[in-house]
Amino acid sequence: MNTYIYDLVIIGGGPAGLTAALYGGRALFDTAVIEGMMAGGQILLTNEIVNYPGVIAGESGYSLMQRFEASAKSFGAVFFNDIINEVDFSNRIKLLRGAKDEYKAMAVILATGARAKHLQVPGEKEFTGRGVSYCATCDGAFFKEKEVFVVGGGDAAVEEAVYLTKFASKVTLIHRRDQLRASRNIQEKAFDNSKISFLWDSAITEMTGDNLLRALSVKNLKTGEERVMTSSVPGDNIGVFIFIGYEPNNALFSEVVALDETGFVLTDERMRTNVSGIFAAGDIRSKSLRQVVTAAADGAVAAVEAAKYIEETFDK
Repeated sequence: MNTYIYDLVIIGGGPAGLTAALYGGRALFDTAVIEGMMAGGQILLTNEIVNYPGVIAGESGYSLMQRFEASAKSFGAVFFNDIINEVDFSNRIKLLRGAKDEYKAMAVILATGARAKHLQVPGEKEFTGRGVSYCATCDGAFFKEKEVFVVGGGDAAVEEAVYLTKFASKVTLIHRRDQLRASRNIQEKAFDNSKISFLWDSAITEMTGDNLLRALSVKNLKTGEERVMTSSVPGDNIGVFIFIGYEPNNALFSEVVALDETGFVLTDERMRTNVSGIFAAGDIRSKSLRQVVTAAADGAVAAVEAAKYIEETFDK
């Protein structure tokens, strides 16, 4: 196992981590990004970016993140593909132990993001990959001319429902409330799409099938009525895409830094956690809006503040 020493180490290579790497490198600090898989984070799953300044509608999350990564590398940031299994933030020099190597740093930025929430209903786990999905961009093409269901009422759910109409013969959006939470312009796209229908005040209680998902048990939360949703084509398989929010990837440091009641990292406006030398940015942070633009802003602030901390603490 090798030991690498950097001024600044960033855990996570999503929009927040990549922006932090750019700012860290630009400030002439030795900066490293540790990412378990491909840099980019959750936005890699997004087929079309429509709300990032300067991006023309039609650019994919993958394309945008490639440019983010190239920018960070152009300022000298280096990247490691590794999984951090243990951290020790108790000393001035922070230690991170990975599956491959270990890393030491004067400051660390936590940018591990969040992951899709699950419904936690019978059949969900068993049919994941066989009808249950959390990524329309990844799996939508598998449901060409099939009937699919989308769970959720926020921007992501409604946007992905519209996207799925490119493939599916019919899209039914299931929502626990009687109105959507998505932005008005996104709602209008869904309401204007003849392939999309809505099932209000409802929740899935069970998923069933054989080798593929065939049916959903759905309960009306106001009346208590239960019904089984299947394809209108007898015996055909269906798909269900779940977009009900995210939960933080905090297992690595859940007992190391302060968290809010839902498990997201608490910071001040300068992205500082309650632990000296540890900063947080992006979707892992307790905040009101989780978008690429806010993640990038968090990353910039975190890197600038980390640089100040390093200069003040280590006389660099």
